[in-house]
Amino acid sequence: MTQYSRWRDMRTAPADARSAQLEELRARVHGRVIDELGPMLADEQLSDSEVRKIVQERVERAIGEEDVALSAAELGELVRGLIDDTIGYGPIDEFLQDPGITEVMVNGPSEIYVERRGKIEKTDARFVDAGHVRRTIDKIVSQVGRRIDEATPMVDARLPDGSRINAVIHPVAIGGPFLTIRKFSKEPYTVGDLIAFGTLSRPVAHFLDACVRGRLNIVISGGTGTGKTTLLNVLSSFIPNDERIVTIEDAKELKLLQDHVCSLESRPPNIEGVGQITIRDLVRNALRMRPDRIVVGEARGAEALDMLQAMNTGHDGSLTTIHSNSPRDTLARIETMTLMSGMDLPVRAVREQMASALDLVVHLSRLRDGSRRVTTVSEVLGMEGDTVVLQDIYQFDFGMGVDEEGRSLGRLKSTGIRPAFSERLADHGIELEADLFTLEPFARRVVGLR
Repeated sequence: MTQYSRWRDMRTAPADARSAQLEELRARVHGRVIDELGPMLADEQLSDSEVRKIVQERVERAIGEEDVALSAAELGELVRGLIDDTIGYGPIDEFLQDPGITEVMVNGPSEIYVERRGKIEKTDARFVDAGHVRRTIDKIVSQVGRRIDEATPMVDARLPDGSRINAVIHPVAIGGPFLTIRKFSKEPYTVGDLIAFGTLSRPVAHFLDACVRGRLNIVISGGTGTGKTTLLNVLSSFIPNDERIVTIEDAKELKLLQDHVCSLESRPPNIEGVGQITIRDLVRNALRMRPDRIVVGEARGAEALDMLQAMNTGHDGSLTTIHSNSPRDTLARIETMTLMSGMDLPVRAVREQMASALDLVVHLSRLRDGSRRVTTVSEVLGMEGDTVVLQDIYQFDFGMGVDEEGRSLGRLKSTGIRPAFSERLADHGIELEADLFTLEPFARRVVGLR
């Protein structure tokens, strides 16, 4: 077949057939470039610009050797896509660069979804095949010293910018591989950003600032994707700069700006199944590091017991997050996780530990409009019989309805109750202004007042 015939067939082919031909061409060229340049792509002595230049030259040469006629636009798009495939993260690169996208979800090679403004939408992007997805996953996890294979088909990792990665491959992933990327802002959000987003109000931000500076033990709770880590990072920013902070995470996400910060990260077992370092191991080790504050990215297991003991033994001002549906559920989850430690503890003893250790539960929810809001701020008062007593300081008013675009008009309002720990804060020289707890009409209904 002559070059003119190839050009004529490709130019006159229907749109779907043309797209399929371009995908076949892309797959062939991508495979050839990877085979020829594989070791060079991992050469740390070459800069990104040098690698990109070499890859671009080889891609253009490989396309030329295919003897296929392409328009200038098709050639440019194909070259850019192949460079992204080879030295970047392929078709998801554009989504990782888009600041308006907060999550990228790959459900196999043909389905890529993104979350934008709290709503999930399907994209037209796709990988060449399952092997293409797998190569992208291997590239991501190898950058942080993790591994994924049939023996270990699930992995948590992170991108260099701190974005959180979860990958699942065969044999666990049916129709996969699956890849989920929770993006984080290149510049950490500040309390001003959260106020602008409506996540919390200015009075509540002032109140939480006082609680952190006053060394209260705070748990941030909420469901998946409600912004717990973002709020934890903001609350951690309230810690005075002259204190020693130890952070403990599965994959490093917190970006604290204080000078005296020690960051610890858990480690999975190696290929022989040994060498694992758990969050619980790190919490225990942190107690020997003379911390003023311990910040645990997420408590999800037996480390909850060690956290409670740390809070009860002089490490006031500790912060952590927990998955739960409400402040009351948060206490139930902590109780369950503590019992997972293997210690034969009576339930009442566990609850007494919680009542003594915890001071404040800040709960976040994702509303129907996709926004993330603090919906409850509750004080832990202590024990009453066998029950840990909670008292709501702020509650979200869901009864304010929505606007024309479906966005919630509700906001966080004071219940009019002044927290019992006000005197403790006063001992630290921190005064809580009376107008932080002004009773509003919604709150009067909540507490049954007229």
